[in-house]
Amino acid sequence: MRLTSKGQVTIPQPIRERLGLLAGSEVEFVVEGDAVRLRKSARPARTSRGRAIVEHTRGRGNRRFTTEQLMKLMRG
Repeated sequence: MRLTSKGQVTIPQPIRERLGLLAGSEVEFVVEGDAVRLRKSARPARTSRGRAIVEHTRGRGNRRFTTEQLMKLMRG
C-alpha cells in the first residue's frame, strides 16, 4: 500500500466492511513500537446538527397533536 503526498492511504474494502467503517467513521491510530494500529474509535461519533436539535427538543412539547394536525400546521 502506498502513502499519498497528503499522508493518506486507502483502507481495503474487506477491512472496512469487517469493521463497519463508513464514510465519516471515526478511527484511532495507536503506535506500538515501530508499528501503527488503526482501529475504530471508541469515542462516540459526533452528533449531527439535526440529531442534536431533535434530542434537545424531545420531551419538551406541552401539547398533544395527531399526525393530521401536525401535517396541517406544517403545510399551512
